[in-house]
Amino acid sequence: QVQFVESGGDLVQPGGSLRLSCAASGSIDSIYAMAWYRQAPGKQREWVARVTSGGVTNYADSVKGRFTISRDNAKVYLQMNNLRPEDTAVYYCNLATLTKRPWGQGTQVTVSS
Repeated sequence: QVQFVESGGDLVQPGGSLRLSCAASGSIDSIYAMAWYRQAPGKQREWVARVTSGGVTNYADSVKGRFTISRDNAKVYLQMNNLRPEDTAVYYCNLATLTKRPWGQGTQVTVSS
């Protein structure tokens, strides 16, 4: 079963940028849409962005125009620009389908002055 490993999170000032990466223990089947999720302290996990097998993307309203999801055969990426304090969360990747693979540990993104 696919195991996800997220990386790239860091402490960054408001307006800064980060690029997150998601690697899997096995190849990610190209037929599956992939997504990024995040969970802020004390909050439920929420969907952030999705990319289909054909490269079509869509985003949560809160990140539209600031985040870009992309993929290749090995990894899924999330380019985050113009970061805001409310983007502070642990970020996870997974299948965009209703049925998920096991969640990884996530990567911490902290946006603060």
